[in-house]
Amino acid sequence: MDFEYKQIVVAVDGSEASEKAFYKALDIVRRNDARLILAHVVDSRTFATAEAYDRTLAERAEEYAKELVDSYVEIAKNAGITNLVRCVEYGSPKVKIAKDIAETFEADLIVCGATGMGAVERFLIGSVSENITRHANCDVLVVR
Repeated sequence: MDFEYKQIVVAVDGSEASEKAFYKALDIVRRNDARLILAHVVDSRTFATAEAYDRTLAERAEEYAKELVDSYVEIAKNAGITNLVRCVEYGSPKVKIAKDIAETFEADLIVCGATGMGAVERFLIGSVSENITRHANCDVLVVR
């Protein structure tokens, strides 16, 4: 059976794991002549409470997201990828990537990095990659 991916979402957050996922996604995009959706989710829950004391947190998070995605866009373009889309969302990465972003772009593959959480932390809150794997309606590649 010959199957090609056409809409590939790669979740980037600035971590080493997501960088590895990004480069793996570039290879898959090239092989499949697919569209790359560079997705970053600003986890607004992490600064919602603290924002009462420092209103610039949301602005800094937004600026970081823009710079991060722009840097990956530049790398992708230098690698010859021209069919790409930037996507910055707000909310829970666990929900946004698997449901909203993947569905909006009709993704047939999500590429994300594995996390470095310990067993106890993963048991208590679960990892983003684990949640994407459980809830996505398309294939998911977790890159170690």
